[in-house]
Amino acid sequence: MTKREVGSVAIAVAIAAGVTLIPIKSSAQDPANTGKFGAVGPGGGQKGGKGGGAGKGKASPTLGPAPRMPDGKASMQGVWNPANFANTGGAYPLQPWAQKVLDERRANLSKDDPEGYCLPAGVPRISPFPQKTIQTPEVLVILEEGNIHSYRQVFLDGRPHSKEDQLWMGDSIGTWEGNDVLVVDTTNFNDKTWLGGSAPHTDKLHVIERFSRPDLGHLNVDITIEDPGAFTKPHSFQRVFNLMQNTDLLEYVCNEFNVDKDHLVGK
Repeated sequence: MTKREVGSVAIAVAIAAGVTLIPIKSSAQDPANTGKFGAVGPGGGQKGGKGGGAGKGKASPTLGPAPRMPDGKASMQGVWNPANFANTGGAYPLQPWAQKVLDERRANLSKDDPEGYCLPAGVPRISPFPQKTIQTPEVLVILEEGNIHSYRQVFLDGRPHSKEDQLWMGDSIGTWEGNDVLVVDTTNFNDKTWLGGSAPHTDKLHVIERFSRPDLGHLNVDITIEDPGAFTKPHSFQRVFNLMQNTDLLEYVCNEFNVDKDHLVGK
């Protein structure tokens, strides 16, 4: 299956092996104008050409102040291209049993990776394909183009965590620090998903994400993972997303022509 000029099988195998991949550049981006982590370099802007989705790419300013919602909160809305999706912040601080599982998965080339069988990727694992965020005062919705068109609802209305547990994507509650930083607290996971790099986790997984938009064209997400069942200490890293303008998500049906499962045969 080929999508946005990226082979999903090659990506899955590379991530499982712990290889840091070159950031994926959407066709809506100008490769010659990307800086560190694929962020827009000096001068900003995206040159014309084919858009990454349904719209056509046009000259788009990516520098400037972050937009605001009517209530004054920073707007996280947009279609975002992950610039460093494979980054996991280095080796996870795994307990011995979890390290053994990780070693076994890498030795057999991650043949049992649930994402390869069109099951949800979980949190904080993502694909190299774009995400779309839709924001209201009550909820932030994150739509994934890749994986199984996964979605997350981050509730902003003050509710507590749901009593329902064993969820693939967890239960996400968001609170604001001032008007600029959205803190997303996610719990209530099952233990079926894999973390990026093929690491295991338990149903005690706790993910804290701090969303901020330093300017018009970039979205930063600082991530901390805690899991007393599999980790020896919390683990933190950052993801960077670039704004994709004049485009939208493409349709993607994971179960249609899924060649991943035919290649995940181990060794």
